[in-house]
Amino acid sequence: MKVTRLQIVARGLTNRCPNCGGRTLFQPGKLFDIAPECPRCGLRIERDEGFFLGSMSLNYGFTIVVFLTPILILAFHGKIGPTAAIVTGGIGAILVPILFYRSSRSWWLMNYYFFLPQHLPANQGLRPAGEDENV
Repeated sequence: MKVTRLQIVARGLTNRCPNCGGRTLFQPGKLFDIAPECPRCGLRIERDEGFFLGSMSLNYGFTIVVFLTPILILAFHGKIGPTAAIVTGGIGAILVPILFYRSSRSWWLMNYYFFLPQHLPANQGLRPAGEDENV
């Protein structure tokens, strides 16, 4: 089984495991807790300490570019007042990263495996955890 870059992107955009496609990136019932590994295929999701520091940067950049920059542009051109811009920007600077948290974690993992698809167990010819050798 080979996982293509297109599959990696599709799985990353839908918060799925890049190796098997299972919905297993996050622990069931917990909003912010990422699973240490995929229970379906055994892929280690938490690669190293600090690995997901990049997802925080991605989340920060997304918030600045997609949310705060348009507010600043609208305020600069006088479409909204400075008080409204400050209040909206402040609330958005807190809420947008919270709402985008799960996606940013998945997208960071997607980026890693997009550029290094050979690191996926499925692309190394390794059997997923729990698969019987005699089948």
